[in-house]
Amino acid sequence: MKQLFTNHKVSLATLFTGLVSISVILMVLIIMISSYQSEKETLTETYLSANYSKSSKISQSVDSLFGSMRLSLEGTAAFLQEKDVLSDEEIQKQLELLQSSSRYFNSLSWIDETGCVRSIAPSKIGLRGQVITTGETKKVLDAKKPALTEPYIGPSGRLIVLMSQPLYDKKGQYKGMIGGSIYLHEENVLNEILGNGAVDENGSYYYVVGPDGTVLFHPLQQRIGLDHTSNPVVHKVMQGQSGTERITNLAGVPMLAAYNVVPDIGWGVIQQTPVSYVQDVLLNHMKELAVRVLPPFLLLLTLAIMIARKLAAPFIYLAGLMNQLASGKPAEVPKEQSHWNREADFLTKSVMIAVKAVQENNQQLTRAARTDPLTGIPNRRELNEVMESWAAQRRPFSLVVIDVDYFKQINDTYGHHIGDETLKKLVATIRSVVRKTDLYFRYGGEEFVILFPHTTALEVYSIAEKIRIAVENQIKIKERSVTISLGISEFPRQTSSLPELFQFADSALYQSKAEGRNRTTISY
Repeated sequence: MKQLFTNHKVSLATLFTGLVSISVILMVLIIMISSYQSEKETLTETYLSANYSKSSKISQSVDSLFGSMRLSLEGTAAFLQEKDVLSDEEIQKQLELLQSSSRYFNSLSWIDETGCVRSIAPSKIGLRGQVITTGETKKVLDAKKPALTEPYIGPSGRLIVLMSQPLYDKKGQYKGMIGGSIYLHEENVLNEILGNGAVDENGSYYYVVGPDGTVLFHPLQQRIGLDHTSNPVVHKVMQGQSGTERITNLAGVPMLAAYNVVPDIGWGVIQQTPVSYVQDVLLNHMKELAVRVLPPFLLLLTLAIMIARKLAAPFIYLAGLMNQLASGKPAEVPKEQSHWNREADFLTKSVMIAVKAVQENNQQLTRAARTDPLTGIPNRRELNEVMESWAAQRRPFSLVVIDVDYFKQINDTYGHHIGDETLKKLVATIRSVVRKTDLYFRYGGEEFVILFPHTTALEVYSIAEKIRIAVENQIKIKERSVTISLGISEFPRQTSSLPELFQFADSALYQSKAEGRNRTTISY
């Protein structure tokens, strides 16, 4: 046997070298995969957050701009109302001055109450004198209140959004409206604000939709005026929602999207970044990580192979021992032995210390998992295992369920500290009465369970009564006696089912409580 082992030394070293190599490779893969997943989540959250911040700022800018536009129309209406003796030509000049100075609107018009376009700036549009009888402009005129329309084709044939302000004379009579038109396909202040940084270098871009889902602004002008209601994000904006979401756009491109509602006008701003850009960033990150990680790991692998060829035998032994521990099987602590190699000798002694510590910790954890920390007696888990073992052996036994009467009242009146002390005294009383072969457990709260092996329910009744009387006589709180109620069932005379056995004991316990508490009842 010794000769066989000697002949296979090289094979064992080679095998151990292979295991070390695989371990190092797997460690590198785990680090790479973990880093990839972590970076992916971080980048996704970062871009969603950045997109939400940008869409929020844009929505605020648009909201502020439209507030200024509304104030401009209100000021113009107030001026014309104050100067209601102005001629059409004077009003025309006023509109042209406002239109050229503010650049809020592509055109400004005064349409009187009959629908006649009395003045329009710039005059080259050529609608002066025409009468509006149908369409969105007519609806806004007849509404006689401030409005902001959905996109529509105006009298000039352009796709426009109309902001209007009713006009009254000094007597309060309706004189029509002042309308500011924003041409969605042409330059204006709105397009300048939105077009500034609409597309980033990483492919991120934003677009604006109206309350009905129509695109009002888009880096690709051919998209303006299209219906985007099938886009889930646009649908949420139409419902007044703001947030972030990963979506696939109408072109089938996965996007990280953020969306915000412009509150006063109901428009929505959608900012989105292609997922492909995030993947490109991740790929570059993984390349950089590989460049940083692989050299030290290759060096580590080389060193491990060199050491493994000289320390194969003791390391394999220790690896087997650690595998035994990792599998949860009990491991015998190896006897102290010295190795010719200093590192192997040190590692062996370290493993021995670790094995002892692990076994002690496991024992402590096992005890803690099976022991009630307050009373120091076994808990429900230990109870279940004992009962299952006895039931498998067909060992007859009786079960007693104990419940402290009015325990909640004790806690509420005297405090939980007194309640805890009461439970400890109850355990001490049970311990002083039961036999050495009897087992008692804390089932939970103020409930306790006692198992009496090879004892009938009738025989247990007298012991239970001794416990009940001892508790009543010995445990007092400010001269008030603490009492308990008990229920008894018997295995397998009553049932071979453990759940039913508990049910019978519980029923007997409830009967004790129903009959006035401080009594013992046998289940039949």
